[in-house]
Amino acid sequence: MTRSDVPPRDKLDAATAHAWAALGGDPALLERVTYRPVGGGLPARLPVAELARATVGVCSLAAAELGARRSGGAVPAVRVDEGAVATAFVSERHLRIDGRKPTNFAPLSGFWRAADGWVRTHANYPHHRARLLTALGLPSDTGPDELAAALAASPARAIQETVYAAGGLAVAVAEPGESEIPLGALPLIESRRVGEGTPRRLGEAPPPASAVSHASAALPASGVRVLDLTRVIAGPVATRTLALLGADVLRIDSPRLPEDPDAHADTGFGKRSAALDLAAPGDRRTFEALLADADVVVTGYRPGALDRFGLAPDVLLERHPGLVVAQLCAWGWSGPWSGRRGFDSLVQAATGIAAIEANADADSDGHPGVLPAQALDHGTGYLLAAAVLRALTERHEHGGGYRLRLSLAGTASWLILGITAAAPGGAAHDPGPWLAEASSPYGRLTYALPPLAYDGGPRDWARPPGRWGTDAPRWLRASRPSDRPERS
Repeated sequence: MTRSDVPPRDKLDAATAHAWAALGGDPALLERVTYRPVGGGLPARLPVAELARATVGVCSLAAAELGARRSGGAVPAVRVDEGAVATAFVSERHLRIDGRKPTNFAPLSGFWRAADGWVRTHANYPHHRARLLTALGLPSDTGPDELAAALAASPARAIQETVYAAGGLAVAVAEPGESEIPLGALPLIESRRVGEGTPRRLGEAPPPASAVSHASAALPASGVRVLDLTRVIAGPVATRTLALLGADVLRIDSPRLPEDPDAHADTGFGKRSAALDLAAPGDRRTFEALLADADVVVTGYRPGALDRFGLAPDVLLERHPGLVVAQLCAWGWSGPWSGRRGFDSLVQAATGIAAIEANADADSDGHPGVLPAQALDHGTGYLLAAAVLRALTERHEHGGGYRLRLSLAGTASWLILGITAAAPGGAAHDPGPWLAEASSPYGRLTYALPPLAYDGGPRDWARPPGRWGTDAPRWLRASRPSDRPERS
């Protein structure tokens, strides 16, 4: 059955309604959302496909809503194709650079037997690899076999705490119901309006200049300036989505912490990237000038990690009334794990997802399993973008600033506890219809198209990713004082 042969779903699923409610959206708008099913897209024991389509569905609806508010028209219909969603949720696996397939996990990243169970390590970045080996007292040239032998001699929780104390990344694989993470207490989205003020009218969104979008379509986030302080997948997925919708997204990284080129080739679409050292006075002045004219700041670091640079949310909102501050972390915003580093694979392991997805065959060795995608990353990324879009809609109508908080663990809690699985799909999913090619500074890219879909919306990004850290740290257009409140 081809995608054109499959009728849309007649009944909206509960996951979409729950996510839209968490975003504070008008429930009457949910009738605008339909999905076109696909078989075998994201097969798993847990309802990953339901999570994926719901996060893309509410993000599409939030984009359609903002565009309608700016234009004064009706909210257009949202028609999400689950084939596009399944393809986009593994965008990093579909990426090809001049035909080359990137390596998504380094040799020392993965599951390893411990003396009493399993641990999951993350050593993709050189500094994380170095800290892991230092914590375990292993030489820098340690290979997988030597690491396996060292880990097999110690209990999983002891490994976890030893590596954490050294700044590395390893977690014990938890059994369902035995996680150290308080899943039931984790909200999916936290949104708080801060301060009062007149509505921040963004004006009517102009039509896009790029031919890859519908010629008559207005981009809902056009003219919105976004400072992107995120890394890896979840945050960059959110900001590449905002770029798709017309935002001027400028990613800022420290020159001392370079991004993996392959990762940036996947998540850098539509954005620009500059390197600034916030500890250097000159770069800090440049950053403050950017901040003064920003509409949105998105961060993807541990709670408190950016506070020393004056980037604590309350400080930002006091200095820049009307700002939207969107924060993403791994483990949630309170509790003993909140300050720890984390990635999707580690959150899957620590929350019980890896144990749930383990191979149940009689002859298996109990090896933990994984979701069919980095679904916590991608799903949280689309929810984060949706939360920013909804905050812009609310600010457009009511004024004030907004503080948004999401976490990978919060999304994991929703996946485990809050979503009902539908009947399993059919044959394996063919991603071909949702892949495209483009030239870029990295080479010829094959990449997954964006899954957002509403009537008149963009089909592709306006520009491919540029090389990391090479853009000028400035906004693309001059500031318009008439659309910005006075800043203290």
